[in-house]
Amino acid sequence: MRKQIAAANWKMNLNLQQADDLLNEIVSKNIQLSEDQQAVFAVPFPYLLLTKEKIKNSKNFFVAAQNCYTQESGAFTGEVSAAMLSSIGIEYVIIGHSERREYFSEDNQILAQKVDVCLKNNLKAIFCCGESLEIREKGSQNQFVENQLKETLFHLEASAISGFVIAYEPIWAIGTGKTATAEEAQEMHAYVRNVFAEKYGNDVAQSISILYGGSVKANNAKEIFGKPDVDGGLVGGASLNGNEFSEIIQSLKS
Repeated sequence: MRKQIAAANWKMNLNLQQADDLLNEIVSKNIQLSEDQQAVFAVPFPYLLLTKEKIKNSKNFFVAAQNCYTQESGAFTGEVSAAMLSSIGIEYVIIGHSERREYFSEDNQILAQKVDVCLKNNLKAIFCCGESLEIREKGSQNQFVENQLKETLFHLEASAISGFVIAYEPIWAIGTGKTATAEEAQEMHAYVRNVFAEKYGNDVAQSISILYGGSVKANNAKEIFGKPDVDGGLVGGASLNGNEFSEIIQSLKS
């Protein structure tokens, strides 16, 4: 069975004490995960080592960075390299989040470089894709997401794609007042899996974990995660609440 993953994306939130308190609250619940289940905490750079220390005794809990740079090292003030993250034992990196694309103009070419540098440094990318409201209303969401995947990932060999993690973000359903249903999530996830199947074959496609990133909460996680092609979620706001995120973790398929 492919990995079922509940990934917390804290974004640029919480001070040090708040981060410490939140991690303590979640770890204290002693959540038991199977070999096919993972909880991942994508925290701001200053809290990476704190998080790694806090979760070290929690089986199948992992730490993710929210970004990395395209280059290994050099005169790039303010950036953090994949090599640096690897050197402190970080396992995952979010690549291509919709906010990075929108606010920092990260295009598919840049993201392809970031994926490559992650793989070179033995980091697992959580690669984000997804369409805006305008694209959804035009009915061109499938082709748009397919292009994102092809232009960023299809230069990779099947061995690199096997076991990959994709996060589908329906940007149109985040903060717009519109709601994506579990059925709409399943529809896009199935399409994404088929895109990989056509390129790499069904075995590789079935190994890929596809997370849903559209306002997952404790009260809808079980329904969404229950869909056959939904392998967990990339969780924003709800991951900042200990009880809420703990329930989401426990909503993963077993």
